[in-house]
Amino acid sequence: MEENYQKLLIEIKREFELRKIHVAHAVNRELVKFYYTVGEKIIERQNQYGWGKAIVQQLAKDLQNTFPGNKGFSARNLWDMRRLYERYSPHVNLRQLVAEIPWGHHLLILNKIEQIEEAEYYIKQTSINGWSRNVLLNFIKADTYKASLAAGKTHNFKSALPAHLAEQAEEAMKSEYNLEFLGVNGPVKEKELENKMIEHVRDTLLMMGYGFTYMGNQYKIRLGDNEYFIDLLFYHRFLQCMIAVELKVGKFEPSHAAQLNFYLEILDNNVKQPNENPSIGILLCAEKDNLEVEYALRIVNKPIGVAEYNLTKKIPKALEKALPKVDELRDLLKQKNI
Repeated sequence: MEENYQKLLIEIKREFELRKIHVAHAVNRELVKFYYTVGEKIIERQNQYGWGKAIVQQLAKDLQNTFPGNKGFSARNLWDMRRLYERYSPHVNLRQLVAEIPWGHHLLILNKIEQIEEAEYYIKQTSINGWSRNVLLNFIKADTYKASLAAGKTHNFKSALPAHLAEQAEEAMKSEYNLEFLGVNGPVKEKELENKMIEHVRDTLLMMGYGFTYMGNQYKIRLGDNEYFIDLLFYHRFLQCMIAVELKVGKFEPSHAAQLNFYLEILDNNVKQPNENPSIGILLCAEKDNLEVEYALRIVNKPIGVAEYNLTKKIPKALEKALPKVDELRDLLKQKNI
């Protein structure tokens, strides 16, 4: 009874969180659609009647008199509404997408991103992953767009999932995971790495991306009289599926994919609810050979992605070349008697 009750409790909690998100998204969509329409009307009238900048100031004054206390009708905000429409109206594929992220996020993108392809990338990522404004700012500062162009993700989602789910799963997965927040500086065992991630579960969830909820570590699954344990199990609220993460401190081996495929089969048959999508697996390895991963994933039938993790922040190659080697630094210190 206890196990079935816990499942019921988890389902109700999950449904409640989803409803809250749906309501918030609906309010945001209508607000951004309204701002987009205001920007459209301003530009149309300026073009039609040859009005200049003064019309925006006048409009702001009259709207604030009509709706006192509403900061949304400041002259600055009206200009931003105009910019929103001006930037995205020529791009049909972006008109619907624009309403999927909050107004504050749009202001960040409008002010910091010039290229339309780059703006589209950050809008899509914010919509899919639910980035907060601060998270979005950090990703922009880190130049994540350019990194995404060079990064190659290794998975079999297109062959193992329906098209609409494959695209969402690909967006939710990263090509590389930074575990610097764990504070591990030397060799580590898989169990230690797992324990560290549980100790820092909040940071782990942020690292995985928005939409991930933690279900457990060493999550027990059964097949007949046999028991197996998944390193980390998450639930993705937008993909509406379980995501099993296996940690490997060494190089990727084809047997890892086979093992995870086996776990996913048991999850889907014995744990997955009828209304949920197929479970997805992510293998986090210290190192991988993309060609080896590609061939290994050809012979499994479950959706699996393979990614590398970093325990320390990588130094850009261009900067790495400019830095002295360890031996050079040691000799320099000796010369200085340090």
